[in-house]
Amino acid sequence: MSHDAISQDTHEGRSASHGGGRKRRQGPRKRRRGLKITLGVLVVLLLAGGGTAYWMYQDLDGNIKGVDIDKALGEDRPEKLPTSGQNLLVLGSDSRAGAENKELGGGGAVGGARSDTALVVHIPEGRTRATAVSIPRDTLVTRPECVKADGSKMASAERVMFNSVYSQVGPSCVVKTVEKMSGVRIDHYLEINFAGFKDLVDAIGGVTVDVEEPIKDSASGLDLTAGTHKLNGTESLAYVRTRHGIGDGSDLGRIGLQQQFLLALLTEIKSQDLLGSPTDTYKIANSATKSLTTDEGLASLTSLAEFARSMNGVDPSSMETIMLPVAYDKQDPNRVVAAEPQAGTLWKAIRTDGTIPESAKKSPATGG
Repeated sequence: MSHDAISQDTHEGRSASHGGGRKRRQGPRKRRRGLKITLGVLVVLLLAGGGTAYWMYQDLDGNIKGVDIDKALGEDRPEKLPTSGQNLLVLGSDSRAGAENKELGGGGAVGGARSDTALVVHIPEGRTRATAVSIPRDTLVTRPECVKADGSKMASAERVMFNSVYSQVGPSCVVKTVEKMSGVRIDHYLEINFAGFKDLVDAIGGVTVDVEEPIKDSASGLDLTAGTHKLNGTESLAYVRTRHGIGDGSDLGRIGLQQQFLLALLTEIKSQDLLGSPTDTYKIANSATKSLTTDEGLASLTSLAEFARSMNGVDPSSMETIMLPVAYDKQDPNRVVAAEPQAGTLWKAIRTDGTIPESAKKSPATGG
């Protein structure tokens, strides 16, 4: 499989929502809205929250990198409401830092990094359920004024592609951008990169997926017949990132594949009883934490485990998954914008811990 499988869609300037000018299908068939999710991070939380003795991997603390989000953002943030529960921003980054990530990203052809996956996870007070809202990477947003790591300021800009904010300014600005567009206060930040995802899948011996229709993506090299396939780490990464071989070739079309893969990954872990094996648990945790970045509040195995234990009552299988309602941009049909009033209604329900109306879950842009 070509390593171009992983890098073919990371340039901001490349086509996005319609896969480089492919015509939008008329009457697109309904596609499951997916959970764009950083799988490695959630497995670490699952391992810690499952009652595993986290003292066994306190030596893994050094693997986790911390970002001081609160210091970077200051006071210009949404109010923390008493009933707002916990809100996490989970990112999957396509960083080319390090030899392994560079190889997964297609060698030296692509520089910098972008947020390939973005997910706001809302956990209400009581923590017995959760809602995950995915933000399509091709969404045009207003990037607020942000402070770079060197202390210099980046001026606000309109009509910026969401996944470019990470490379332009860094994770703190991604948090600020999400807070500005949603009005939702983000309590924690978690990020995992390409190599961490690949190593995680390889650590559990691969993941079995059921492919409903053949997937042939000439750009990525991913070629799967309909049926059951067991994917290794590199193949899994291509699977959750492929888009040219499904739907209309858009970022929206692959969201359903990502949700399917998440369920398959959790099923694999359960079937192997990895949570009952300290050795296997350590191996998986080591693979995930090597590429993990969090806010300072979670930047240790102890803090991460304590947070996960507080969510023991949340059943991942009952998590509601929603794609941010978007519409094709009128100026550039290869991009999308938040659809109103649906998006505003959705974010208000998250902010106030209210019920999300069905009308707020419907997206005019479907991905074909």
